[in-house]
Amino acid sequence: MNKLTPFHVAIPVNDLDKARAFYVNILKCSEGRSSETWIDFNLFGHQFVVHLSKNANQNKLIYNNVDSHNVPVPHFGVVLEWEVWEKLAKHLKNKNVKFGIKPYVRFKGLPGEQATMFFYDPSGNALEFKAFKDMNNLFSK
Repeated sequence: MNKLTPFHVAIPVNDLDKARAFYVNILKCSEGRSSETWIDFNLFGHQFVVHLSKNANQNKLIYNNVDSHNVPVPHFGVVLEWEVWEKLAKHLKNKNVKFGIKPYVRFKGLPGEQATMFFYDPSGNALEFKAFKDMNNLFSK
């Protein structure tokens, strides 16, 4: 694998104050630049931006069956180290975050075995955080 560089992703939200509270207090992101219509966050070392939009959350999520769970599409998130994922899952449970798919290990015993969890931000954007015990299995078939 080549050296990874941070990704950049921007998503719509319908309330900047609620987004700020969620991403800072729940996901522990540090805040970067901001304006009256957008906020930059450091999401586990990646540049993540929320933009205020009247059209936020007007598109209905599509669900795709994966490992007997309804996975929301679109979604985004970060692949974390196993121990970091476990700490995040515990933190989210302690903060009473409602999970779309509760933390669990999917594809047990298969090359793509991974820990995963899904939840939503206050604007209804779906997030997935996952981990592999062996990062070499990230793209395993």
